[in-house]
Amino acid sequence: MIGGRSGIKVIGAFILMAFLAACGGGPVDKSQNLEGFTPEQIYDRGEFELTRGRTGDAAWYFSEIERLYPYSSWAKRALIMQAFSYHKGQDYPESRAAAQRYIDFYPTDEEAAYAQYLLALSYYDQIDEVGRDQGLTFQALQALRTVIEVYPNSEYATPAMLKFDLAFDHLAAKEMEVGRYYLRKKQFAAATNRFRVVVEDFQTTTHTAEALHRLVEAYLSLGLTDEAQTAGAILGYNYQGSEWYQDSYKLLTARGLKLKDKGNNWLSQIYRQSVQGKWL
Repeated sequence: MIGGRSGIKVIGAFILMAFLAACGGGPVDKSQNLEGFTPEQIYDRGEFELTRGRTGDAAWYFSEIERLYPYSSWAKRALIMQAFSYHKGQDYPESRAAAQRYIDFYPTDEEAAYAQYLLALSYYDQIDEVGRDQGLTFQALQALRTVIEVYPNSEYATPAMLKFDLAFDHLAAKEMEVGRYYLRKKQFAAATNRFRVVVEDFQTTTHTAEALHRLVEAYLSLGLTDEAQTAGAILGYNYQGSEWYQDSYKLLTARGLKLKDKGNNWLSQIYRQSVQGKWL
């Protein structure tokens, strides 16, 4: 004989099985009325859709919990699962919207850090190509910084830091790409502006050594030998074992120039700072 809570759970399981069977294997009918089902049953259906890769359908079921049971604990769980489902399906705007709602509604909840991390990923996962709009990279950096600063003790702080560094490096790569383009077109002044940005604003990235070498090339082409020699001196001080130092050394010495600080330009200021240990 079945009775009490055990009986209720078994009956609930039968209802869920009927629910799944009624929905079948085809596309989800989003006009269906789910008011007869509990939030747990709808949640299980959403998880079921996730297991078979139907992320949009899963997100819809989770959204129905939010609509039908807005003040329940299931609504909170379903909201973070909406964000996850949309992200898994690469629907980044919807994932971001769901994650932002979670942060707005439950800012102190233990899952708020994950919601912020998902929000950041909604930008970050779209910046894998250097040629893409860099606005996404800036937005990713801002969202990742929020994870790091607001949730420093969460499990997402460390991966957020790693992704922040990669996104920062990505911005430097974009500046280098544009700078190289100007260099090829012999637009040397425009090229130096781009490489200067890398040296001044992105000096902790992997592109600084090349940027200094490209400055040597560009300044030599412009006849600005003081700047070229100083760029070479900075390169030698910080990256003497790099291929870029070797290339700059050959360029400068071939013209009878030395890799040393000369003049009183923006590179000279950086050279003095680096020698004093205040740079890099």
